[in-house]
Amino acid sequence: MSLIEQIEENKRKISTDAYPMSIGEVINLYRDGEIDIHPEFQRVYRWDKSQKSSLIESILMGIPLPSFFVSQREDGVWDLVDGLQRLATILSFTGEYKNEEGKLLEPLALEKTKYISDLEGVVWKEDFGHNALPIEIQRDFKRYKIDFKIIKKESDDNAKYDLFQRLNTGGSSLEGQEVRNCLLIMVNKAAYDFIEKLSANEDFACCTPITDRQDNERYRYELVLRFFVYKSMIETSVDVDYGNVDSFLSEQMINIFRSDSDFDYEGSETLFNEIFGKLNEQYGEDTFKAYRDGCFKGAFVLSRFEWICSYILSKKIQRINPYSDINIIINNLGEDNEYLESTKRGTGSLSRTKKLIKIAAAK
Repeated sequence: MSLIEQIEENKRKISTDAYPMSIGEVINLYRDGEIDIHPEFQRVYRWDKSQKSSLIESILMGIPLPSFFVSQREDGVWDLVDGLQRLATILSFTGEYKNEEGKLLEPLALEKTKYISDLEGVVWKEDFGHNALPIEIQRDFKRYKIDFKIIKKESDDNAKYDLFQRLNTGGSSLEGQEVRNCLLIMVNKAAYDFIEKLSANEDFACCTPITDRQDNERYRYELVLRFFVYKSMIETSVDVDYGNVDSFLSEQMINIFRSDSDFDYEGSETLFNEIFGKLNEQYGEDTFKAYRDGCFKGAFVLSRFEWICSYILSKKIQRINPYSDINIIINNLGEDNEYLESTKRGTGSLSRTKKLIKIAAAK
């Protein structure tokens, strides 16, 4: 297939539309449940009060905002794909924003901004406080136009997830797993809850000592996801020769946890709990640390996590006891030539992951 044919074929996968809409109209859509902005995203995707106040200042000054991207579902409801913080801020200021349980949250009170110092303490209306926005300014605010880009329901199912990932990576403050968490909430909220639950497993947490920064960036969520991606790769012999680890994990996550998949949540949780219960019992926080000079040293090592998990998963899939020689595997891994070759300097992260899983599973 030629380059032109490839471009044309993929262009047909996405059907889009665009039109401006006033803030007042958007508020009505939100009230009627016709736009879903996924408040769950706020757990990992949050602005501070200064950023929120600056956005309101921009609207009051008539400065155009970047486009908002939505995806139209089969029932006609719009899923917000990009623009969460901006729309959540607008709804919060006007007293319309609700949490995951559908409860109205406390309205936003502004702080002084770069150009309008008198915004300090300003609220939308008198019901919210004494320093209310004048009614004529409220009217102008509600008439302010927002540009919406719409991915129509005729588009390929993966279009909105791919778009979300492209809009929220590269120059974004979100880390890879934070973006994937948002993607998973859109794909299958039950799967997100499942990964969140396993990430808090005490045995797993003990086996994966990570930094506070990694914890804040939901790195254990990524490790749980990697565990099931490794399992899927071993079972299906999946192979990918493009992209990077982040895009690969995102793609595999969507494939594994689609709402219509037959993923065995109960059996998978039992398997996960068993494996990390055994590892914690024997090794605790040393499970995935480097072993040299007769002892474990340093921090958590991802390549050891990949190898050890893949080895155990492969044996479990083959119905072979993986724990009888796990001591030999873990203690001698630093001297294994295939492991050392797969993790040598200069090896790309996706290539390393594929090699480690393939070799460890064949042990």
